[in-house]
Amino acid sequence: MTCVVTEPCIKCRFGDCVFACPVGAFHVGPEFVVINPAVCVNCTTCVIVCPVGAIVPDYELRPDQRWFAEENARLAGVYPQADEPVTPLPDAEAWALRTDKKAWLATPPGK
Repeated sequence: MTCVVTEPCIKCRFGDCVFACPVGAFHVGPEFVVINPAVCVNCTTCVIVCPVGAIVPDYELRPDQRWFAEENARLAGVYPQADEPVTPLPDAEAWALRTDKKAWLATPPGK
């Protein structure tokens, strides 16, 4: 089992979760952070600290969120591992209030 970053993180990327992770499971992209499922120990600390409720355990994903589990795994192989504090994106507060942000996720080509 693993935790999964979902849509509310897109264009926010607050980064509280990265600091809270005891095993370094986060990878940072341009608009989004993801969790490497091979590293995550499902401690759920990141779930608690996420200010926008973007992180959920994989077994609690709604049907419309399930693709995020696969996307987190894929992007963890593309995005660099978070090895320093992550700062929120410039308009994070405004984006935090928006919904239906999937189209704004700029995903790089797969490996």
